[in-house]
Amino acid sequence: MNTNNHINYIEFTAIDLEKIKTFYSNTFGWVFTDYGPNYVAFSNSGIEGGFEKVENTMKNGVLVVLYHENLESVHDLIIKFKGQIVKNTFSFPGGRRFHFTDPSGNELAVWSDN
Repeated sequence: MNTNNHINYIEFTAIDLEKIKTFYSNTFGWVFTDYGPNYVAFSNSGIEGGFEKVENTMKNGVLVVLYHENLESVHDLIIKFKGQIVKNTFSFPGGRRFHFTDPSGNELAVWSDN
């Protein structure tokens, strides 16, 4: 069950998805689901998440994803309280999401299955 305003998903970056899947499945027993050549989701880790394929290594390449059933209302609150939208709402298999930065510059995302 998804709960508004709770951390719901964590997204990492990876240069080589096959190597990352091998590492986490063999080391920690995580289970993976491929969503095309540039994304793989994981489960059996305590919280669901995924890895996005990128070209360059990122330090602290983690994206915390919150859930909210009404993206438009939380979008407006983020702007009202001085956050900035850095990636407009887009669709993906299973829902929609957008990215924002908080007043300290931390990037997070909010998704909805509605």
